[in-house]
Amino acid sequence: MMEPTKASQSTAQVIPVSDDYSYPIDIDSIRRAFPPGTEAPQLLIDFAGWLKGRDWGNVGCYELVGDFSDNAPIVDGSPLRDQFALFARLPEGSVVGAWYGAGNSAANAPIVVLGSEGQYEIIAASLEALLAKIAIQRFEEDVVWTDFTPHEDAEDETGELADWLAKRFRVRDLRSLTEPPTGLPDFGQWMEKWCRDREAFWETHPAMTRLADQLIAHRPPGKTPWDRTIFEVAIAGQQYQVRVLDRGRQPIEEVVAIEPLLRCLRDDMWRAKPDLGLWYSMSFSMGADGRILPRFDYETRPAINDVPVAIAEARTDLVRAPRPERWVPAWLST
Repeated sequence: MMEPTKASQSTAQVIPVSDDYSYPIDIDSIRRAFPPGTEAPQLLIDFAGWLKGRDWGNVGCYELVGDFSDNAPIVDGSPLRDQFALFARLPEGSVVGAWYGAGNSAANAPIVVLGSEGQYEIIAASLEALLAKIAIQRFEEDVVWTDFTPHEDAEDETGELADWLAKRFRVRDLRSLTEPPTGLPDFGQWMEKWCRDREAFWETHPAMTRLADQLIAHRPPGKTPWDRTIFEVAIAGQQYQVRVLDRGRQPIEEVVAIEPLLRCLRDDMWRAKPDLGLWYSMSFSMGADGRILPRFDYETRPAINDVPVAIAEARTDLVRAPRPERWVPAWLST
């Protein structure tokens, strides 16, 4: 993994601490990140092949690894899985990928950044444009998202990338591909509205209100917005656990009382978004005013009493609420 470096405007960069300085690349995760029915563009797969084995930093500082919107720095990203194909990570936690909310095809979808500090930007009109901008160091020129430029201590191989792209695209001037996109919706506005709406949705959701009533004894004593009590929930088949983060992970007395509420919420969410299936983990924070903001994990194998949940139990959920094959996590498909 790479160490954090900077926000979009910073120029500070670091070499990853690892015995292997080559680019982290995971083709399987990239393919999974694309919505069912949409395949990863061949250009992206071929670029991963071109990049494989090269020293990290030579054509920018990033990982070529797929992510779901669940884990992106946005509010309640799970329902947006079919709107994004996130295929790169920047050192400070931002993720990059194609956005399908503008109605474009996989080959021509605009490329966006979901920033770790709340930046939501279209950074290229297409995958071709993104690679061209990396090759001619357009990000360094524009002083934005400069993780896409070579590290100062690395060997600059953008010239080789430019040659590879010029032959592939059959163009002499890559700069012609890098002009800002036009006619697209305001992605930043679209994302900000989504986050506002989802915060409001969960803060007033009947299940969250009832949950807060049951857990009133755990409300934080402070009055500031950053005073929060954090809970973690794990459910797989008949297995179930709730913990509160209080000098470690502690059991709560209300665990039995809130189980029906949590299981009902889980089923209702599945019916509202069937392709996601049933989540296996949920974390939520409760403020002093009792408002709850949850986050759901459909991917990670949870643990109960520090022991991974039984595969057989988790599979009963998968049978009851099937998912597209590429959205079935590896631990559950073996």
